[in-house]
Amino acid sequence: MTENNLNGQSLNILQENISALRQLFPEVCCEDKVDFNKLKQLLGEYVDDSKERYSFTWNGKGKALRLSQTPSLGTLRPYPEEEESKNWDTTQNMYIEGDNLEVLKLLQKSYHGKIKMIYIDPPYNTGGDFVYPDDFSDSIENYKRITGQVDDEGRKLGTNSEANGRYHTDWLNMMYPRLRLARNLLTDNGIIFISADDNEIGNLYKLCCEVFGDANFVANFIWEKRKTRENRKIISVRHDYVLCFVKNYEFRSEAIGLDIMTEDAIERYKNPDNDSRGVWTSVPAIAQAGHGTKSQFYTLTTPNGRKVDPPSGSCWRYTQTKMEEAIADNRIWFGSDGNGVPRIKKFLTEGKQGLTPETLLFADNVGTNDSGKRELVSLFDEIAAFETPKPSTLIKYLQQICNDSSDAIILDFFSGSATTAHAVMKLNAEDGGNRKFICVQLPEPCAEGTEAAKAGYKTICEIGKERIRRAGEKIKAEVEEQNAQIMLGEEPKQVPDIGFKVFKLDNSNLKKWSDAGAYIQNEKGELEFDMDKFQTILKDTVGNFLDGRSELDVVYEIMLKMGLDLTYPLEQHSFEGKNVYSVGFGALMICLDDNITASVAEGMVSLYQELAPNVWKAVFKDNGFASDSAKTNIKEILKCAGLEEDAFITI
Repeated sequence: MTENNLNGQSLNILQENISALRQLFPEVCCEDKVDFNKLKQLLGEYVDDSKERYSFTWNGKGKALRLSQTPSLGTLRPYPEEEESKNWDTTQNMYIEGDNLEVLKLLQKSYHGKIKMIYIDPPYNTGGDFVYPDDFSDSIENYKRITGQVDDEGRKLGTNSEANGRYHTDWLNMMYPRLRLARNLLTDNGIIFISADDNEIGNLYKLCCEVFGDANFVANFIWEKRKTRENRKIISVRHDYVLCFVKNYEFRSEAIGLDIMTEDAIERYKNPDNDSRGVWTSVPAIAQAGHGTKSQFYTLTTPNGRKVDPPSGSCWRYTQTKMEEAIADNRIWFGSDGNGVPRIKKFLTEGKQGLTPETLLFADNVGTNDSGKRELVSLFDEIAAFETPKPSTLIKYLQQICNDSSDAIILDFFSGSATTAHAVMKLNAEDGGNRKFICVQLPEPCAEGTEAAKAGYKTICEIGKERIRRAGEKIKAEVEEQNAQIMLGEEPKQVPDIGFKVFKLDNSNLKKWSDAGAYIQNEKGELEFDMDKFQTILKDTVGNFLDGRSELDVVYEIMLKMGLDLTYPLEQHSFEGKNVYSVGFGALMICLDDNITASVAEGMVSLYQELAPNVWKAVFKDNGFASDSAKTNIKEILKCAGLEEDAFITI
């Protein structure tokens, strides 16, 4: 029986790309290398070898690309305590503290192709915005330095001022790898919305065209962010942008749905002829001649015998046969006297009820920065925790125009004040949906002197988590109040999932083997091997996990690296005093104890037979078995019970 070993790395995206290329063009890959000359021959005329061609580039683009393909050696540590998480055992929402670049890498395996919608509100690059200082050598240690988790010798949080000669370059280098990783997470009919202002909207559009493909551009929404004029400025800017791309043009109609039907729109539906199918509106029965076929040019005979030809430059929308069928079915309206211009009836009860979304997002419909601030102030006891937060109504609207989103996962990896989480809970409460949110935010310190800092909040993450708690409780109270007033026979509304699991970015729980510390410098400046130091390193590495890490830390790292959803049910069992964790109702069983014997394996078999999962994998510590013979015996017991050859994994 073969054995798999689990290392501490996230999904290797570069190797995944090479594997995909090998499937398409097996002849260009040899020993994990790519023969680009042969690839060019296969692509033929689709290769552009000219020196002068359109391209979008900047200093550091290549490094940013490589950074997005470098596996992460980090992990996400769980924090189930009540002061951090809420409803840990039941919630399917997540709040992740950490550098979003590393977090996106870590989510690649568990959430690849599973995110329906992404909304982000990245730094606008106005000169005072923080831009993530990515470190190309050791990003986890860099993350700890910039967030104050290690000593003060490293780089600090900073701003990207216009005095910096790499003003736009640094912003692009920050966004490029993050968007590339984000695209991988989207479903085939997934969609991304990105807020921006005039500072970087041009670069952002070109960047998204490169990452998502210009054919996948949907719209650049204009959001009315304020309703008042700014007289202090040369030009009063009252709008921002929300750039929208889909992952796949082929599924664009599945990604974008209809705008919500307002009461004013519904009132436009009438029923002047008392049609049994209910109220309707109508559209002209004519189309432009250039869009028609020969069968759409004819003389129409109305029910009262009148002969009607399409206007000059037009044709009928339907062929003659289809038009006659529609008239017979009372689907063509000729006016109350029968002498009007023919129009096609559209019934409210048929098809999707809604309107085509428009690129203008008016303040009265989706809110403003001011309404977002007031929303936050009302939750935080009159404290203005953020100056210009997005209103939850804006993000709620964007969710509403996404098709098939009622059970979707919504990701925001520039979470800020957690407006996206608030919007998800609000919409679920309104329409009974089961959307889940994943919020990612760097634990950026609250600036000294701000209202948030004065109120005792140390980081933006603390504000975000508290906002979710307070907004959730408010939504719950509103639903319960509505249910208390329902009429007899009405169905009560369900309280949505208002909990969240907190995870924090950290180094892998698995120890890294290195004998570098065993070499010392002698008097001549040469490196010599020191056996005493080597034995100390060897002794320290006998244990698999870093000091201070819990079994739960390791269990969730295993789930993450094996590609399992971090909100899967997790249960703890005990066999002969040894802990066995069951993930996803037995799909994965993990035992991290020492001196494991056959009795533990027999307990796992009985649990497998009780739960009967469709798939079954087992993970153990490599040095956790009582002996080599015990390890062999355990393998055979599990194999006889149905464990596949490659499902026995050690770390």
